Amino acid sequence: MYVDAGLNRRVRVSPTDEQCRTFWVYLQSNGLRLAGGLTADLAEVVRALVAWTGGAGLEETKEQAPCIEFRPWALAHEREPLGAVELEWCRRLDRIHMPPMNRFPRVHALLAAAYAQPELRQLMPVTSHFNLWFSTSTTANRRTTGIGPMIWPHYERSYAVRNGHEVLARFETPEEAVAFVVAVLPEGIGPAR
Repeated sequence: MYVDAGLNRRVRVSPTDEQCRTFWVYLQSNGLRLAGGLTADLAEVVRALVAWTGGAGLEETKEQAPCIEFRPWALAHEREPLGAVELEWCRRLDRIHMPPMNRFPRVHALLAAAYAQPELRQLMPVTSHFNLWFSTSTTANRRTTGIGPMIWPHYERSYAVRNGHEVLARFETPEEAVAFVVAVLPEGIGPAR
């Protein structure tokens, strides 16, 4: 169930089973999931829904519904919106804390290694089927605006750097794969726009 009361805020409530004994509650703003929680208390679901769609902030909504959890980046974004590239990095890095992505530590290690590189941190991270590549655009089709090779974290227990289907190199650690990508990036690519 979605509830959208305007203000570009939505609440999504999903039962975890057919008996509706517990519910996932997700808070969205401008299409972005900022917080969520699990509860068996229907009154808490209603309090979260009323608070969030009534215009309360994340902290105020959590006061009304303690099941609601959010990461530090969400609170920072609520206070002063993050830029598109920084927001995308925060969202991608944060997904490792949420099911089902929390089952893929190699993917998170790769994202963390890429984020540690200033040259990559200014580009838009793009992922598909656990592959990671980078884009110079924040709005256009990121598949066509990709820059540099792609990293595949599940290639025969190594990190493969690929250009299309051709494997350019394989590395044991995500840091080594990321360093290779940084080394072959064109000079002066600048931040994604």
